[in-house]
Amino acid sequence: MKRALGLDHGEKRIGVSVSDELGLLAHPVDTYHRRSRADDVEYVKSLVHTYDIGTIAIGLPKHMNGDLGTSAKRVTRFIDALAAKLDVTIVAWDERLTTVMATRILQETTRSRKKRTKVVDQVASVLILQSYLDSIREPNRNEVDDG
Repeated sequence: MKRALGLDHGEKRIGVSVSDELGLLAHPVDTYHRRSRADDVEYVKSLVHTYDIGTIAIGLPKHMNGDLGTSAKRVTRFIDALAAKLDVTIVAWDERLTTVMATRILQETTRSRKKRTKVVDQVASVLILQSYLDSIREPNRNEVDDG
């Protein structure tokens, strides 16, 4: 079974997580500092090959009312760039409040603010991917409706 990759695509960084071989649990992998769209796509492409990825769940930052703003449009363009270079399933996943949740989780630990900043994107990607993995067992849970 191919693994799933979780991405929290931000303005400066991309949080990365990967599922276990059974597709049950998401694990943090990396915080990638964005360079250019071409470099970012090549980085994700290398992850797809390294981890034998079949599906990418990428967070789509919708507004609380469901509208798509500037950040969501940036993610959509990134999804299009990935789709042009990769032969994997790409799922836009509703990520509302994942960064807030990730920050709260990290604040409950003894980590300093500087250390939290380094891993918050990874934790957000884990939350995105875990939500996606859970939905496979519980269909229609969170997928973004493109219609």
